[in-house]
Amino acid sequence: MSITETGPEETVTAQYANGLTCELPASSPLARLLRSQRTWIGPDAKTRLGILRSARSVAIVGASPNPARASYFVSTYLQQSSSYRLYFVNPNADTILGEKAYPDLASLPEVPDVVDIFRKPGDLPSVFDDALAVGAKVVWAQLGIWNEDAARYGESKGLTVVMDRCMKVEHARFAGGLHLLGFDTGVISSKPALR
Repeated sequence: MSITETGPEETVTAQYANGLTCELPASSPLARLLRSQRTWIGPDAKTRLGILRSARSVAIVGASPNPARASYFVSTYLQQSSSYRLYFVNPNADTILGEKAYPDLASLPEVPDVVDIFRKPGDLPSVFDDALAVGAKVVWAQLGIWNEDAARYGESKGLTVVMDRCMKVEHARFAGGLHLLGFDTGVISSKPALR
Protein backbone atom coordinates (compact mmCIF):
# COMPACT_ATOMS: atom_id res chain seq x y z
CA MET A 1 0.00 0.00 0.00
CA SER A 2 1.21 3.52 -0.69
CA ILE A 3 0.10 6.93 0.59
CA THR A 4 -0.07 10.00 -1.64
CA GLU A 5 -0.74 13.40 -0.06
CA THR A 6 -3.14 15.50 -2.12
CA GLY A 7 -2.77 18.78 -0.30
CA PRO A 8 -1.43 20.45 2.81
CA GLU A 9 -3.18 18.57 5.62
CA GLU A 10 -6.27 17.95 3.49
CA THR A 11 -6.55 14.34 2.40
CA VAL A 12 -4.34 11.42 1.56
CA THR A 13 -4.96 8.74 -1.01
CA ALA A 14 -4.30 5.25 0.25
CA GLN A 15 -3.61 2.74 -2.52
CA TYR A 16 -3.80 -0.90 -1.55
CA ALA A 17 -2.00 -3.88 -3.08
CA ASN A 18 -5.18 -4.93 -4.92
CA GLY A 19 -5.26 -1.57 -6.74
CA LEU A 20 -8.18 -0.04 -4.85
CA THR A 21 -7.78 3.47 -3.47
CA CYS A 22 -9.58 5.56 -0.89
CA GLU A 23 -9.35 9.13 0.36
CA LEU A 24 -8.67 9.74 4.06
CA PRO A 25 -8.37 12.94 6.08
CA ALA A 26 -4.63 13.48 6.44
CA SER A 27 -4.94 14.08 10.18
CA SER A 28 -6.99 10.94 10.84
CA PRO A 29 -5.55 8.20 13.05
CA LEU A 30 -5.89 5.70 10.18
CA ALA A 31 -3.87 7.92 7.80
CA ARG A 32 -1.15 8.32 10.45
CA LEU A 33 -1.13 4.55 11.02
CA LEU A 34 -0.91 3.81 7.30
CA ARG A 35 2.00 6.25 6.90
CA SER A 36 3.86 4.44 9.68
CA GLN A 37 3.52 0.97 8.13
CA ARG A 38 6.65 -0.57 6.73
CA THR A 39 6.17 -1.79 3.19
CA TRP A 40 9.78 -2.16 2.01
CA ILE A 41 11.21 -5.65 2.44
CA GLY A 42 14.95 -6.12 2.44
CA PRO A 43 17.10 -9.15 1.68
CA ASP A 44 16.07 -12.44 3.28
CA ALA A 45 18.25 -14.38 5.73
CA LYS A 46 19.91 -16.45 3.01
CA THR A 47 20.91 -13.32 1.11
CA ARG A 48 22.19 -11.62 4.28
CA LEU A 49 24.26 -14.71 5.05
CA GLY A 50 25.66 -14.54 1.50
CA ILE A 51 26.61 -10.89 2.03
CA LEU A 52 28.41 -11.69 5.28
CA ARG A 53 30.23 -14.69 3.83
CA SER A 54 31.38 -13.00 0.64
CA ALA A 55 32.45 -9.69 2.21
CA ARG A 56 36.14 -9.13 2.82
CA SER A 57 36.06 -5.45 3.80
CA VAL A 58 33.59 -3.35 5.79
CA ALA A 59 33.51 0.43 6.13
CA ILE A 60 31.77 1.58 9.30
CA VAL A 61 30.29 5.02 8.63
CA GLY A 62 29.60 6.82 11.89
CA ALA A 63 32.13 4.74 13.81
CA SER A 64 32.86 6.21 17.22
CA PRO A 65 35.85 6.09 19.57
CA ASN A 66 33.36 6.33 22.48
CA PRO A 67 32.94 2.90 24.15
CA ALA A 68 29.36 3.82 25.11
CA ARG A 69 28.25 4.03 21.47
CA ALA A 70 26.70 1.11 19.59
CA SER A 71 29.13 1.58 16.70
CA TYR A 72 32.06 1.03 19.07
CA PHE A 73 30.52 -2.18 20.42
CA VAL A 74 29.82 -3.53 16.93
CA SER A 75 33.27 -2.48 15.69
CA THR A 76 34.92 -4.26 18.62
CA TYR A 77 32.99 -7.44 17.87
CA LEU A 78 33.80 -7.35 14.15
CA GLN A 79 37.47 -6.60 14.86
CA GLN A 80 37.77 -9.56 17.23
CA SER A 81 35.35 -12.09 15.73
CA SER A 82 35.66 -11.72 11.97
CA SER A 83 38.35 -11.62 9.35
CA TYR A 84 36.96 -8.47 7.70
CA ARG A 85 39.28 -5.59 6.90
CA LEU A 86 37.60 -2.79 8.84
CA TYR A 87 37.67 0.87 7.89
CA PHE A 88 36.35 3.39 10.40
CA VAL A 89 34.75 6.47 8.84
CA ASN A 90 34.47 9.48 11.13
CA PRO A 91 35.74 12.93 10.12
CA ASN A 92 36.15 13.90 13.79
CA ALA A 93 38.42 11.03 14.86
CA ASP A 94 42.04 10.19 14.11
CA THR A 95 41.99 6.59 15.36
CA ILE A 96 39.32 4.15 16.50
CA LEU A 97 40.20 0.85 18.19
CA GLY A 98 43.85 1.38 17.33
CA GLU A 99 43.14 1.80 13.61
CA LYS A 100 43.26 4.87 11.40
CA ALA A 101 39.93 6.67 11.02
CA TYR A 102 39.04 8.10 7.62
CA PRO A 103 37.07 11.32 7.01
CA ASP A 104 34.85 9.81 4.30
CA LEU A 105 34.37 6.79 2.04
CA ALA A 106 36.34 8.42 -0.78
CA SER A 107 39.46 8.42 1.44
CA LEU A 108 39.52 4.63 1.94
CA PRO A 109 42.37 2.65 0.36
CA GLU A 110 39.89 0.24 -1.30
CA VAL A 111 36.23 -0.02 -2.21
CA PRO A 112 34.52 -1.69 0.77
CA ASP A 113 32.37 -4.74 0.14
CA VAL A 114 29.85 -3.50 2.73
CA VAL A 115 29.18 0.02 4.01
CA ASP A 116 27.81 -0.40 7.55
CA ILE A 117 25.95 2.75 8.58
CA PHE A 118 25.54 4.27 12.05
CA ARG A 119 23.88 7.54 11.06
CA LYS A 120 20.37 8.92 11.50
CA PRO A 121 17.72 7.78 8.98
CA GLY A 122 17.65 11.16 7.23
CA ASP A 123 21.37 10.81 6.41
CA LEU A 124 20.93 7.55 4.48
CA PRO A 125 20.45 9.08 1.00
CA SER A 126 23.71 11.03 1.22
CA VAL A 127 25.60 7.99 2.58
CA PHE A 128 24.10 5.89 -0.24
CA ASP A 129 25.32 8.50 -2.75
CA ASP A 130 28.81 8.38 -1.20
CA ALA A 131 28.77 4.56 -1.38
CA LEU A 132 27.72 4.68 -5.02
CA ALA A 133 30.42 7.25 -5.81
CA VAL A 134 33.17 4.91 -4.57
CA GLY A 135 31.66 1.82 -6.20
CA ALA A 136 30.31 -0.01 -3.13
CA LYS A 137 27.56 -2.53 -3.82
CA VAL A 138 26.08 -3.21 -0.37
CA VAL A 139 24.88 -0.74 2.26
CA TRP A 140 23.83 -1.97 5.69
CA ALA A 141 21.91 0.40 7.97
CA GLN A 142 22.20 -0.68 11.59
CA LEU A 143 19.44 -1.72 13.96
CA GLY A 144 16.92 1.08 14.51
CA ILE A 145 17.82 2.90 11.28
CA TRP A 146 14.90 2.85 8.83
CA ASN A 147 14.16 5.03 5.81
CA GLU A 148 11.98 3.35 3.16
CA ASP A 149 12.38 6.13 0.62
CA ALA A 150 16.16 5.90 0.93
CA ALA A 151 16.04 2.10 0.58
CA ARG A 152 14.02 2.32 -2.61
CA TYR A 153 16.33 5.04 -3.90
CA GLY A 154 19.42 2.94 -3.15
CA GLU A 155 17.94 -0.13 -4.83
CA SER A 156 16.99 1.93 -7.90
CA LYS A 157 20.70 2.86 -8.18
CA GLY A 158 21.80 -0.79 -7.97
CA LEU A 159 22.69 -1.05 -4.27
CA THR A 160 21.81 -4.04 -2.14
CA VAL A 161 20.21 -2.45 0.92
CA VAL A 162 19.89 -3.96 4.39
CA MET A 163 18.16 -1.82 7.03
CA ASP A 164 17.27 -2.08 10.69
CA ARG A 165 19.58 -5.05 11.27
CA CYS A 166 22.73 -5.23 13.33
CA MET A 167 25.70 -6.65 11.44
CA LYS A 168 27.17 -7.93 14.71
CA VAL A 169 23.94 -9.73 15.65
CA GLU A 170 23.54 -11.20 12.17
CA HIS A 171 27.19 -12.33 12.04
CA ALA A 172 26.96 -13.92 15.50
CA ARG A 173 23.61 -15.53 14.70
CA PHE A 174 24.93 -17.18 11.54
CA ALA A 175 28.17 -18.17 13.31
CA GLY A 176 26.26 -19.81 16.16
CA GLY A 177 27.54 -17.49 18.89
CA LEU A 178 24.48 -15.38 19.62
CA HIS A 179 23.26 -15.23 23.20
CA LEU A 180 19.83 -13.85 24.08
CA LEU A 181 21.43 -10.53 25.05
CA GLY A 182 23.57 -10.34 21.90
CA PHE A 183 26.87 -11.39 23.48
CA ASP A 184 29.15 -14.14 22.24
CA THR A 185 28.41 -17.20 24.36
CA GLY A 186 31.79 -18.83 23.83
CA VAL A 187 30.03 -22.11 23.02
CA ILE A 188 32.13 -24.51 21.02
CA SER A 189 30.20 -25.92 18.08
CA SER A 190 30.83 -28.43 15.33
CA LYS A 191 29.39 -25.94 12.82
CA PRO A 192 31.97 -24.12 10.72
CA ALA A 193 32.48 -20.60 12.05
CA LEU A 194 31.59 -17.62 9.90
CA ARG A 195 34.85 -15.66 9.79
